[in-house]
Amino acid sequence: MAYRYQFYMLICVTEGMCKQWIDFEPISCREGTVIVVTPGQVHNFGHDENWDGWVILFREEFLFPAPLTLSELNLTFDMGRTPNSLTLNNTELHRVNTLIEQMVQDSVIQAAKEDVHTLLRFQLHAFITWLNIIHKQNKIPSTSQVSPKFLKFQQLVEENYTKLNHVRDYAALLNCTEKTLTRVTVAAVGISAKAFISGRISLEAKRLLMHTDYLISDIAEMLNFQETTHFSKFFKRETGYTPVEFRKQNL
Repeated sequence: MAYRYQFYMLICVTEGMCKQWIDFEPISCREGTVIVVTPGQVHNFGHDENWDGWVILFREEFLFPAPLTLSELNLTFDMGRTPNSLTLNNTELHRVNTLIEQMVQDSVIQAAKEDVHTLLRFQLHAFITWLNIIHKQNKIPSTSQVSPKFLKFQQLVEENYTKLNHVRDYAALLNCTEKTLTRVTVAAVGISAKAFISGRISLEAKRLLMHTDYLISDIAEMLNFQETTHFSKFFKRETGYTPVEFRKQNL
């Protein structure tokens, strides 16, 4: 069964092996694998049962104990479009077990609820910060820095994909040419700016088809398609399935 969450979910596999899916892409997990599901993503634990681990659920605001601000805290593992995972070594996995076990023990401390709540927020913030450090240390060094223009483009697409679906719209917002925007996008993620926009629209269409009962025509309108037939042709081109076929096969 797949679910679409409105909170963060951190999964750490401590025993066994399994395959899980995030936004319809499989992630092979083994002892030490950590994956993060962010709000809005579609997640499926898969059918494997011979594994164990920790699952931590939390809302974004829980990570921001005063006086931290959003600009001071980088929650995400990466700015990439696909879900991220990292694999811990035995020492790192032992530390994860120790940290989470401590949080579990502290959650039942007989003290004022607000004090325990504050303690857990700081512990979770420290835990996520440490995971970010491990993630950055494990990343393969890149021969070139990701263009700030692409990062801004990525942010704009995330904010506006239901309203703007042409490269020229984003090029205008970024004060650059379509050619420049395509060049920096190919350099960053290996696909054109047009494909990047289409990919985000297609992903949201999949999410809505799987996790809502909206009519196909309603989804088309939500994603700024003037005609349902235009949406169906777009989705077929992107996925190989019509919206109806995709919804049926994922029931």
